[in-house]
Amino acid sequence: MIFVMVQIAGTIVAPEEPRNWDPKNPRIWIVFSNLEGARIQGGGVIDGSGSKWWAASCKINKTNPCRGAPTAMTIDSSSKVRVKGLTIQSAQQMHFTISRSVAIRISGVRVDSPPDSPNTDGIHISESTDISIQNCRIGTGDDCISIVNASSNIKMKNIDCGPGHGISIGSLGKDNSVGIVTGIVLDTATLTGTTNGLRIKTWQGGSGYVRSVRFENVKMDDVENPIIIDQFYCDSPTVCKNKTEAVKISQVIYRNISGTSRTSKAMKFACSDTVPCSNIVLNNINLERENGTAETYCNCAMGFDYGFVRPAADCLRNDDSSRCSGGSENNNRKHGQVNTEL
Repeated sequence: MIFVMVQIAGTIVAPEEPRNWDPKNPRIWIVFSNLEGARIQGGGVIDGSGSKWWAASCKINKTNPCRGAPTAMTIDSSSKVRVKGLTIQSAQQMHFTISRSVAIRISGVRVDSPPDSPNTDGIHISESTDISIQNCRIGTGDDCISIVNASSNIKMKNIDCGPGHGISIGSLGKDNSVGIVTGIVLDTATLTGTTNGLRIKTWQGGSGYVRSVRFENVKMDDVENPIIIDQFYCDSPTVCKNKTEAVKISQVIYRNISGTSRTSKAMKFACSDTVPCSNIVLNNINLERENGTAETYCNCAMGFDYGFVRPAADCLRNDDSSRCSGGSENNNRKHGQVNTEL
């Protein structure tokens, strides 16, 4: 094995004009592929010069055609790579993508883009396993961290997120596809002024599962949707049709979550009527609304809470199991079906 070290000490700046972009590489800029045991470090800056790309987005101007834009930095089909101390800013679209890779360690990375920059996920993980992200500060116009299909054993620690759309699993199941995500841990994070906090989002009609997820030791400051599971996600210009199939969501633990919600629904579990959420566990939750009363919303979500939980989440135990298919999985902890040490 040849050891590779990439030292980025200065600033790498992308071309400003989208028309100057290589048409043979419309979705990528800086790519590291088929590496093993590499180090990418140096404290430098990767600047995507994204402002003109954002202005051309259909999310900014609905008269524009919807087109993909480059990802600023990609690690693909690699293993045992470490990335440390870089800043990635103003990406054309996503900032940093990890795909089809194993044993990637990310530390001390900063992502910086304005809150109105469209589709600019901070760190995006797909088809990868054994990924560690720690001590990172991410401010952007989309998900701070997004985890999508065929990803497992993802550990995040000491994450500062905001602005942005929070920490997201999904979206999964679009166009009736299979989505599988398992073994996700977020331990110690601060989310400030984000659209969402801890989010799992799936489209109707998909299949597969999300399970063995733990979010703990998270502080929220003025977050619009602090805790949300949405199995009716629809990021489409047309109305999404109701479907009975869904990605199954189970074994999700929220522990030591506190802070303020911008909206009344501090916790929202909007789950499928035919493939309900199960084994949802809440422990030591304290979410308040600065002006008004916070509440918990449930649709076909079953589990339990213990310790101090505010707002109350009685709907997890009392949701109408006769209406929700699979309601027999009512997850009363006395049956011993929930492992709270995921």
